[in-house]
Amino acid sequence: MTGPCFVDADVFVYARDPRDAAKQARALQWIAHLWQERLGRTSVHVLSEYYVFATRTLKPNVAPGAAWDDVRELMAWRPLAVDEALLWRAREIEQRWDLSWRDSMVVGAAQLQDCVLLLTEDLPDGAAFGGVTARSPFTLSAEEPSAIYAVTPPARSRHRPRGRPRRLAQAAGA
Repeated sequence: MTGPCFVDADVFVYARDPRDAAKQARALQWIAHLWQERLGRTSVHVLSEYYVFATRTLKPNVAPGAAWDDVRELMAWRPLAVDEALLWRAREIEQRWDLSWRDSMVVGAAQLQDCVLLLTEDLPDGAAFGGVTARSPFTLSAEEPSAIYAVTPPARSRHRPRGRPRRLAQAAGA
């Protein structure tokens, strides 16, 4: 992996969910890999979602003290705060890609932290949002090369550029 990787709340939840051993193992593998490579990123918004889901919705519930220990440990990833810049970015994303507000906040936080990869099950696997590619942690292995999730440069537009067209004589000789 060559760049920072943003981790959504569902990955942290699966790491704590014993009901699906395969998904739990893959989530734990990703988190361990990101710790080792020091490439893990998240946001305060995501950590808050994780805490609420783990302590109130997940069955069996994670004890509040244990969930808080997870959150406190993930503070080492310097989670992005919810601030004015994130709100403006999320609004742009919501309008451009017609995403939910929650997903726009996640994509915006990943973009603001210069992440190349966003691990989530909430967005289509392989979808690109600017320089961030959303991938499912359950279809992409932590050891796969970065080319699998790298964003390809956009194709050159086939449309004529805006403005007054140049005359061939001006472009060639002048």
